[in-house]
Amino acid sequence: MSSLSDRGLQVALVAAALAALVVLIGVFGDIIQIACLAVIALAAVVTAPRRREAGGGWWTLLAVGAAASIAGAAIAQAAETIGGLIAVVGGVLVVVAASVGFPLAED
Repeated sequence: MSSLSDRGLQVALVAAALAALVVLIGVFGDIIQIACLAVIALAAVVTAPRRREAGGGWWTLLAVGAAASIAGAAIAQAAETIGGLIAVVGGVLVVVAASVGFPLAED
């Protein structure tokens, strides 16, 4: 049994997906964007124990998406187009991972 319940996993994945959507929309200021990137990174860390379970491949998408989102935001400071593209790909990966990894019922 993992240390993160299905309810905890659901909360973490919904938070990550919402944060990724806020970053993708990009209408909020830098502080909100940075906070959302922190939420995405925290969700990846908190859900890491569930990656070893059957069907845990979604976590790899989440981790890659989190890394790409953060790297894209950093790169966008110097090269807006490529950094933005990387951040968009990362955000989409986070949303897809949250959708795939979301547990629908208790096992």
